[in-house]
Amino acid sequence: MSDAPRLLKDAAWLREGALARLVAALTADGEEARVVGGAVRNALLGEPIGDIDLATTAVPDEVMRRAAAAGFKPVPTGIEHGTVTVVIDSRPYEVTTLRQDVETFGRHASVRFGRDWRKDAERRDFTINALSAAGDGSVYDYVGGLDDLKVRRVRFIGEPSARIAEDYLRILRFFRFHAAYGHGAPDRDGVKACIAGRAGLAQLSRERVRMELLKLLLAKYATAALTTMSEAGLLQQVLGGVADLAAFDRMTMIEQAQRRSPDPVRRLGALAVRIPEDAERLQQRLRLSNAEFERLRSMGESWWRISPASERDARVQLYRIGPERYLDRVLLAFAHSQDDARDTTWAALCTLPERWIAPVFPIKAAEFITRGVPHGPKLGVALRLAEEAWIEADFPSDPTAVAGIAAQAAVQAKA
Repeated sequence: MSDAPRLLKDAAWLREGALARLVAALTADGEEARVVGGAVRNALLGEPIGDIDLATTAVPDEVMRRAAAAGFKPVPTGIEHGTVTVVIDSRPYEVTTLRQDVETFGRHASVRFGRDWRKDAERRDFTINALSAAGDGSVYDYVGGLDDLKVRRVRFIGEPSARIAEDYLRILRFFRFHAAYGHGAPDRDGVKACIAGRAGLAQLSRERVRMELLKLLLAKYATAALTTMSEAGLLQQVLGGVADLAAFDRMTMIEQAQRRSPDPVRRLGALAVRIPEDAERLQQRLRLSNAEFERLRSMGESWWRISPASERDARVQLYRIGPERYLDRVLLAFAHSQDDARDTTWAALCTLPERWIAPVFPIKAAEFITRGVPHGPKLGVALRLAEEAWIEADFPSDPTAVAGIAAQAAVQAKA
């Protein structure tokens, strides 16, 4: 593999502004800094650039000194591993000193700082993530990443099984990056190595698995990647149950057709939740946040009762569970239906929270006390009966109708 750099065609993002000032501060007096990883990959693919990471030959203390001297704010976020976060105009840039592995113990490798760009690239996960770009836009490729980018191939650097053994999360990252950037079938050697190393998934923290899975669910070609994972026996191991790939695929199509932003929790619900107990299983497998768990558990309750034939019933659901959980359930029911993703009746149910604001129950406890209902259990019964009757009457606001509902509930409660 030639070390000769190639020039990045559009590098204004690299040559101008805060990033250019940071690279210049770190590239002087015998030291060098380059942008590495995802930013270079996405720039070459013409895709949006998110977080920008840098690598440098300068040791962490020198990075801290130079950043401060340039007027930036250095934060030693992972200085023991060689990482300093430099904040410029409220934007963080992660700067890591070049490293090379000395000895590897699973995810925890013994490392030492180095000055060899090739060795630093060779310790990364995939070829397309090991590219680096200097301040003038020169792109350096030591492992064949440029060729793999041309054909949209996600490939492990070196021996796939060895890279996976360093960190078993790379099994999920392999499929996530293929879903985001790959074309066609995933690299065969990579898939084989993932299958061979699947037992290592059990060693990972549930939080890391959750984070990686939710990113995968948002990827452009997530359905195809998840299908391969299912066929390889990997997806069941992650979820602890059988995945519904058809419902997941329909959810992605419905989100697009209905112009809904992709939602990883909702997609997880389509993939793995049919009943509330499924949410409990996922909570154990993935250590979901409380909010994520409650959303999924709500999705698993009574979604099968939602029908586009009855907007009145939909209003009841919206009143009882609120706009967010209502939309989750409607979209899950839609995903399990056989209707077209552009179906207008389902679309009407999806937009109900935008067209109808659930009213506040208008009858208070004082109303029943004045009607002779005593404090205690009977008062609670009267409120419950009245609310059910009010909902059944389609949420009337007319004072006469409301008074009639209260009177009847008071009689029933006192009986």
